[in-house]
Amino acid sequence: MGGGNWAFGWGPQDDADSVLAVHAALDEGWNWIDTAAVYGLGHAEIVVGKAVKERTDKPYVFTKCARVWDENRQIGKRLKAASVKKECEDSLRRLDMETIDLYQIHWPEPDEDIEEGWKAMAELKAEGKVRWIGLSNFSRSQMQRVAPIAPITSLQPPYSLVSPEIEAEILPYCGENDIGTLVYSPMKSGLLSGKMTRERIAEMPADDFRQRTPNFQEPLLTKNLALVELLREIGARHGRTPGEVAIAWALRRPEVTAAIVGLRSPAQLAGVKGASTFRLSPEELTEIETFRVPAQIG
Repeated sequence: MGGGNWAFGWGPQDDADSVLAVHAALDEGWNWIDTAAVYGLGHAEIVVGKAVKERTDKPYVFTKCARVWDENRQIGKRLKAASVKKECEDSLRRLDMETIDLYQIHWPEPDEDIEEGWKAMAELKAEGKVRWIGLSNFSRSQMQRVAPIAPITSLQPPYSLVSPEIEAEILPYCGENDIGTLVYSPMKSGLLSGKMTRERIAEMPADDFRQRTPNFQEPLLTKNLALVELLREIGARHGRTPGEVAIAWALRRPEVTAAIVGLRSPAQLAGVKGASTFRLSPEELTEIETFRVPAQIG
């Protein structure tokens, strides 16, 4: 919903479609929205604010700090206390809200400033500017460094069938320490949605960053598209899409509180909304795992 013309954009986006997508999700019973100041360099927050303002059934709104940009649209990393507090005020203004429900440090960078940034986050909570404070993309050791300063409500890490790295240390730590886990990119930026093809990737606009990432290129692309076909086969048994299977896989872990699923239009809701109630059987989880980690012979 941030649109194109920034470093991690997905190409042009119609704001009207974005607003309708939010409304469609709320109509379906979804009750929270995750965004960030840097998405579209402030634009996504403005769109979310507009979409929420038009509704009486207000969702929880989550956003993030620690990324700033200049007049040349160059993105910088900042976690100094003064910046964190200014970024919060800027987000409140763009969202047109008095309080942010969950405010998160987007990236733990610069690393040497994470304690200062987290202390500022705790002060924002004490001031009533935000209701809860969380982290995004932090390692276990970084969480351990800031935890004594203030409780960590949640962590937002990437997690999907093709990016399962958090299973080793992050998920166990969050589970042991009562930290909610809001995983992002469970469909790997749409790659596992069932709608992605080589042709679609080749035709992506120049400002869509996805086609420049390894999982959208060979040699990984062929294996990833084969995985999608397995997800399609499993989903077909239950009237579910490959995307719903991918999201359900991410949600299977008890440490995972929720999965962040992006929508660009109301039509996309149909391909993902069933994931929240869909459960994969042990046999289906084994099918997927066997594909992901082929048996070693010898």
